[in-house]
Amino acid sequence: MCAKGVTGSMDNECLLACAVGVPVAGAFLMPLVGRASKTVRNLLSLILITVPLGASIALIPTVLAGKTVYISAAMPLGFNISLAADGLAVFMAIVSSFISAVIALYSFDYIDHYENQDEYYLMIVLFLGSMMGICYSANLIPLYIFWELTALSSWRLIGFFREEHFVKRADKAFLTTVFGALLMLLGFIMIGQQAGSFELAVIRDKLAAEPVSAVAAGLVIAGILAKSATLPFHTWLPDAGVAPSPVTALLHAAVLVKIGVYAYARIFVATIAAGAFWDQAIPAIALASTLVSAGAALVETDIKRIIAYSTVSQIGFIFLGLSSGTELGVTGALLFILMHGIAKAGLFLSAGIIEQKTHVRDITKLGGLVKTMPVTAVSFLLCAFSVMGIPPFGGFFSKYMVITGALSGGRTALAIAFAACGFLTIVYLFRLFNAVFLKEAPSQEILVKEGSHTMVFSIAMLAVLSVAGGLLVSYPAEFGLEAVKQIMGLVK
Repeated sequence: MCAKGVTGSMDNECLLACAVGVPVAGAFLMPLVGRASKTVRNLLSLILITVPLGASIALIPTVLAGKTVYISAAMPLGFNISLAADGLAVFMAIVSSFISAVIALYSFDYIDHYENQDEYYLMIVLFLGSMMGICYSANLIPLYIFWELTALSSWRLIGFFREEHFVKRADKAFLTTVFGALLMLLGFIMIGQQAGSFELAVIRDKLAAEPVSAVAAGLVIAGILAKSATLPFHTWLPDAGVAPSPVTALLHAAVLVKIGVYAYARIFVATIAAGAFWDQAIPAIALASTLVSAGAALVETDIKRIIAYSTVSQIGFIFLGLSSGTELGVTGALLFILMHGIAKAGLFLSAGIIEQKTHVRDITKLGGLVKTMPVTAVSFLLCAFSVMGIPPFGGFFSKYMVITGALSGGRTALAIAFAACGFLTIVYLFRLFNAVFLKEAPSQEILVKEGSHTMVFSIAMLAVLSVAGGLLVSYPAEFGLEAVKQIMGLVK
């Protein structure tokens, strides 16, 4: 039953509760249903992921009208489980749940012949449900709880293959992100003590005229950087490539690393100011992270690690937009989350088909796959064009808005440096495409056929959306702009 909230109708409040509650609770049905039928389990996992997508879409008219849907349940010790749906939360929830649904569909055939399938689907759905909890949390305590649930589920997903080498990589990701989360919790406690509450709305009002402690902000930012795999916490993400490709797509494109940038937007754009020091430090850290990871992608030979370093590099652009302080820059950052998520999921899922069919990840041992995998090759290229920022693909407009927003915010040197990083993106992705698809194959043994119909359909759909995202960019851009106006208007 949905309790009456502060803003919005009972229907909207039920939608908000379902967006979080259905996948979190439903995830634990996966092992039980899986014992009876794999097909039913797979379909149920897709349904549980599409419920928050449908609920979030249904909330669009309300949030575009400038309203916030709010529900809260009192808990012991004064901690409230509070959920709120505004433009920012709904935008992020739609992006995450849609891409997760495509990844779940792709998983049906990819995961079909592996062990531990019931655990896989449990963790995939729990992962998405936790992300919905982070998107819609209106209190720092449930935000932290859901944050840690994503660490737990990603740990099991990265360690899906039980070999010792893979488990160690999963442990590394878990320890890095949990260490950052503990630092973030200390920051949350300091902010809560300063404001007298953990409710984001109360914190915003109480600290509007009183700057938050620089130490508290730094602790929270450390947790954000660890989760978003930003320098100096970036190394766990390429190592997470030992996971199945749907998992790496989920981590890189849809959910895990985007949690960090979402938390930055929610806390330091919509609620409190990070302070003068961090306003200067964040884009500088983002630039260093972007340059270092782009350099690594230029010399790496493992296909999934190249794409992983690309993710680390592109996250820097999002931080640049969010820290620009301009309406254009922040809107571009939100658009970047959408366009990068779609395209990067396409790249990782394409890499999954290549790896599963050839059993090779070293690009020096691949080649000529455009002849035998034409749909995969074209889909990969279209998604790569979007990540590169080639017009008229969706990634071009988001990258343009971020860099232009930085310029309008007076950060000319940073804008020029990030534009140069954009050129490096073109270089390493063309290098990757040429090595895998165009150059002469070193051995006839790797000349194999396309993946399954479901897998190929998934990557083709993401490729088409990478194109459509540019041609129809005005629609997500307008939604993003309304969300930005709403959250930036809250900062007094």
